Amino acid sequence: MAEEKIVYIATHAGEDPERATFPFMMANAAQAMDVEAVIVLQGTGVYLAKKGYANHIHASGLPPLKQLIESFLQQGGRILVCTPCIKERKIEEGDLIKGAVPIAGATLTQEILSAKATLVY
Repeated sequence: MAEEKIVYIATHAGEDPERATFPFMMANAAQAMDVEAVIVLQGTGVYLAKKGYANHIHASGLPPLKQLIESFLQQGGRILVCTPCIKERKIEEGDLIKGAVPIAGATLTQEILSAKATLVY
């Protein structure tokens, strides 16, 4: 198991494909370096956890987002989704991709405190 941990907070979705993709690129790179990577989706970023949403998000010059998300999850990555943010957007828990877990502020705070670094996109 990884001894180091990084938390990536994604606050963008299809409205900014590049910024939606960067956290998943970085998290996959961290996993390749045996660093635990956790992605937290907040704001419009929660749409990335909605089934089928990421299928057509592709920033020029970057890998397809769907591919990055699948790779991240297959390698044991965790995607945590802001509960108030999905409620605000009327996204039900059953609408989320497999592996996406709704969380509240206390859980996010614990993840950040246990990480070596936190990056926000």
